[in-house]
Amino acid sequence: MTAPAAGRSLTTVTPPLGRIGVWRGGALLTPELAAEVDRLGYGAIWIGGSPPADLRIAEALLEATEHVTIATGIVNIWTAPAGEVAASFHRLEQTHPGRFLLGVGIGHREALGDRYQKPYSALVEYLDVLDAECVPAERRVISALGPRTLALSAARAAGTHPYMTTPQHTRFARETVGPDALIALEQRLVPETDPAAARAAARGFLDRYLALSNYRRTLEAHGFTAAELDDGATDAAVDALAPHGTPAELAAAVQAQLDAGADHVCVQMLPQRDDPLPALEALAVELAL
Repeated sequence: MTAPAAGRSLTTVTPPLGRIGVWRGGALLTPELAAEVDRLGYGAIWIGGSPPADLRIAEALLEATEHVTIATGIVNIWTAPAGEVAASFHRLEQTHPGRFLLGVGIGHREALGDRYQKPYSALVEYLDVLDAECVPAERRVISALGPRTLALSAARAAGTHPYMTTPQHTRFARETVGPDALIALEQRLVPETDPAAARAAARGFLDRYLALSNYRRTLEAHGFTAAELDDGATDAAVDALAPHGTPAELAAAVQAQLDAGADHVCVQMLPQRDDPLPALEALAVELAL
């Protein structure tokens, strides 16, 4: 069993996230970008793209920042062994106590093939190891979409970190997890006022996700028909999944998620490889961060 460092008590309170954070793929995150996000007043930076178990990228971002919480969105239970993740968690806690939130999830069947078996049971077993290795439930969240995993996130974690959802799903998630569990969700935004250009950028991003069974199943259960999501999706569906517009319009999309029951919204600016800082700065002003 991994124990907290001698002479240092383990923080069991969920790190502060604020209302608004930033979600970005780990390969596109740099310490310099993290420092700017921290300066702008965002409450959390979420590391996407299944970071490895050593969590070295989280360590680098923590060292580059002073206030912002660093979270994983998400560590994949099939590729990052729970014991190694727990050891990394405690390493981060020794040097940056109370500033790291561990997000875990089961990823996608399409990417894992035969390894993706009994995902709910595998997730429960993963949490069992984290418990045994003294990673507090309050210091972790679970990427959850369906009712069973959402309920698990409320029972065995601080809450949930949903991805690729809309306010309709957020209302469902809040009803499922209850009033006290954390809902810290990802929201895609396109800082572009030309509808054609914005939709082209959004479709370039959405194509992959609309082909993944877990997202399709969730979206079709919460407001979309299959026809609306097929063949690149209709304009209305694209606009709902990746809102575009002025900073005020993007802020309204964020507020819609908060109004639907989210505690925290981490924004992902599209296109992914564009410099997000101008849009993040304008959004921070609009939201009075």
